[in-house]
Amino acid sequence: MHNGMKRTNRVLKPCILLSVLVTFFPIFSNGVEAAIGTSKVTNIGAIIDVNSRIGKEEKTALEMAVQNFNLISTNHELSLHLRHPGEDPLQVAYAAEELIKEKKVKVIIGMDKWEEAALVANIGNRYQIPILSFATPAITPPLTRLRWPFLMRMASNGSEQMRCIAALASCYNWRKVVVIYEDNVYGGESGTLPLLSEALQEVGAEIEYHLVLPPFSLSTDLEHVVQHELIKLQKETESRVFIVLQSSLPMLTYLFREAKNMGLVGRDTAWIISNSITSLLDSMNNSVISSMEGTLGIQTYYPSSSSYQSFEAQFRKIFRAEYLDEDSFMPGIQALRAYDSIGMVTQAIEKLGSDSISPKMLLNSILGSDFTGLTGEIHFKDGMLSNAPILRIVNVVGKKYKELDFWSPNPGFSKTLYAEDGKERCSNSSVCNITGCLSGPVIWPGDLNDRNPKGWALPTNAKPLRIVVPKRTSFDKFVTFQTGEALPEGFCIDIFNEVVERLNYSLPHEFFQHDGLYDDMIEGVYNKTYDAAIGDITILAERTKYVEFTQPYAESGLSMIVPFANKDSTWIFLKPFNLEMWIVSGAIFIYTLLIVWFMEHQSNPYFRGPWKVQIENALWLLSCSLFFIHAEKLYSNLTRIVVVVWLFVVFICTASYTANLTSMLTVQRMEPNFSEYKNFKNNRLTVGCDNDSFVQNYLERVLGFEREKIKIFDNENDYPTEFERKNIAAAFLELPYEKVFLNKYCERYTSTKAAYRFGGFGFAFQKGSPIASDFSRAILRLSEKGTLKTLEERWFAPSPECSTTATNNNVESLSLGSFKGIYIVSATISTICFLLVLIPLVRNSRNHQEANEGNVTPSSKSGSSKGGEVSKPFYNGDKTRIPRRASTFAQALDMDGWVSSRWERVSNSDNLENYQDSSQAEIEML
Repeated sequence: MHNGMKRTNRVLKPCILLSVLVTFFPIFSNGVEAAIGTSKVTNIGAIIDVNSRIGKEEKTALEMAVQNFNLISTNHELSLHLRHPGEDPLQVAYAAEELIKEKKVKVIIGMDKWEEAALVANIGNRYQIPILSFATPAITPPLTRLRWPFLMRMASNGSEQMRCIAALASCYNWRKVVVIYEDNVYGGESGTLPLLSEALQEVGAEIEYHLVLPPFSLSTDLEHVVQHELIKLQKETESRVFIVLQSSLPMLTYLFREAKNMGLVGRDTAWIISNSITSLLDSMNNSVISSMEGTLGIQTYYPSSSSYQSFEAQFRKIFRAEYLDEDSFMPGIQALRAYDSIGMVTQAIEKLGSDSISPKMLLNSILGSDFTGLTGEIHFKDGMLSNAPILRIVNVVGKKYKELDFWSPNPGFSKTLYAEDGKERCSNSSVCNITGCLSGPVIWPGDLNDRNPKGWALPTNAKPLRIVVPKRTSFDKFVTFQTGEALPEGFCIDIFNEVVERLNYSLPHEFFQHDGLYDDMIEGVYNKTYDAAIGDITILAERTKYVEFTQPYAESGLSMIVPFANKDSTWIFLKPFNLEMWIVSGAIFIYTLLIVWFMEHQSNPYFRGPWKVQIENALWLLSCSLFFIHAEKLYSNLTRIVVVVWLFVVFICTASYTANLTSMLTVQRMEPNFSEYKNFKNNRLTVGCDNDSFVQNYLERVLGFEREKIKIFDNENDYPTEFERKNIAAAFLELPYEKVFLNKYCERYTSTKAAYRFGGFGFAFQKGSPIASDFSRAILRLSEKGTLKTLEERWFAPSPECSTTATNNNVESLSLGSFKGIYIVSATISTICFLLVLIPLVRNSRNHQEANEGNVTPSSKSGSSKGGEVSKPFYNGDKTRIPRRASTFAQALDMDGWVSSRWERVSNSDNLENYQDSSQAEIEML
């Protein structure tokens, strides 16, 4: 249109000066016609919605770009042809075909909706006309380039934006969200939802509810429709994190106004709007902005360069003059993209520089664009902008919005655009500080300044937290309702109260009694009949599918309780030592016995006489030493050394034997093995358990008990009675119950270690409830500070008859390894002393034999032999004279020589006399 006016002005100028230059008019006219004939005109088509705010911005930016190019170009002109076909994509396709056929356009720009762009791309394929779209699908279809080779997307898909929203949910621990979008006839947001759902799953969150608003153009009573949908949302979900993906400005106005009136824009709520809606903030009036107080917006960031400032000043001037009804005149990201799209087309044309430009050449030239525009670096890859956009988080405050942090895939949230690695950032996989991921301060809905919103419908005095509590438990110290009392009491209730006191927000609540199975309580929380379940609830894998458990406050496992066994202790005195120990002890005893006999045999009259008497005396001496009775005198100092070492060995063995036997007599191996349950099962004996259905099912399905052999008990006092009546052989209880039971009946029953572990005792909340994580942190603090231990000691103190310390029932027989060293020492010393006695004796015997061989007559030699001579000292019958005791140690060492010399001078008659005297002396000693 501006180009036509320009050419008209060139023609009218000669007419104005007709009176002065009438004679030169033909020449001037021919000159203008020649100039027009040499100027190349390129027709550009644009399909946009001029009734929307984005369409108005795009129209203004396109006209500015065309006008600016025509002002500086000397041999080329652009002619812009706008079309507004309405909301029907078929009309959009018709408009594209009309632009190609009638206006001979070389390229078509626009299409803010993907369904429109796809239809126009088909038209472009047919006529081989490049199509430059402002829209792109959320999920790029496979083989897009082959299907639409002439389509170029001046946008990036929504994956980065969805990841940014998921990062916000992760950082503030929002486990469930509500997605809101205005649908259109063709389901324009169908591709965005899977991207958002996938991004949320990666951070452990999920979409709990979809609020789909009807198209604004098809709604007759828009206020009633929005109000009805919000009421339904309020009843069906507890999540208060609302993500608005897409909405027209009129629909958005109704949405926030009704949500604020219903209290959905208030304390502990969070609202996040996508880029397409954030771009409308500049065009919203003050009343709409005020209803969005505290909302977080995702905005595509673009650098503020000198060229942008020049563009902004020109844009605001033109936009204000053309659209007086608009409140804001700032350009959005779509306006910048529209301006850059004209720049790509003009650069491609100038690069080719040919009068005959084919559509394929123009397409390839545009795809090869490489320059910096208002939106940043522009490069194409696979028909789409290659650079991932940098997103900015904005916060609606008052009647305007403020910019907070940047976000990009790496490093995530950052105060600055190019944050140093590891500084001022918080990615969706890192642990954020207590203020959240955003640097803040963030203004949240409802003026929540002291903490971050929970994103959940927190209880109030008008609507308190509904808590279900078991009415009857097998062990009432955990939780119970006293007769006539509405409030429960017990160990679990005390923990709950301690946690509530440590929360940084109030938690109004009321209790409801439940007389039934624990699984039914879990079902009540799952179907939202109750908000939480408090009590001795075991955390099981199956239950975690339906509810959110807190950190366990008590350990849980399956233990088996049996009465003390009265075992036969007839031969228990042999058990302190094992068989190997007994054998080696006997061997070292006999070895020491022989050493002592040999060393005392020559000098001690107690070891003289017949062999039988000597053996008896030696056995008696060493046997008495076992009980530290030492009446007999020892003549040899070496023997005394051996006996002292032997007494030390005896002392150690006796003390160890006594200690081990005492332990065995006290404990009597009372602890059973958990594997003994197989004997109960194989013998079809009846066992008992408490009234929690999961324990009964566990005994049946995992341990293999028959259901009729499992007896259910409702009270802890029933177990002793049933044991005494022999109705049950064992009781299977969870570890906390087992501790309580043994604290009361420790004198009659014992238990196994928990062989099968469970998740522990915890509190149950609805899935996604942030209260569960708050409770978990508080329970960990109670455990770290020792508060849980104090509560356990107060509620589960053992009876006076039971010790607070557990007895170690695993008393084992002592083995040789514990005494190997002392036995080696004893045997070594005995052997050394034996050799000290044996070597001189052998030497003296040899000398005595040599002397006899030199002095005896041949007749005397025939009556003796070497063997007989050597054996003389070891025989104390009628040939041995009893010497007196040596008075000194030196005399004792010479005793062997003295005895030998005396034996040589004794005659046969003397032997007889000495034998009689010796016999008489022995009788006197006995």
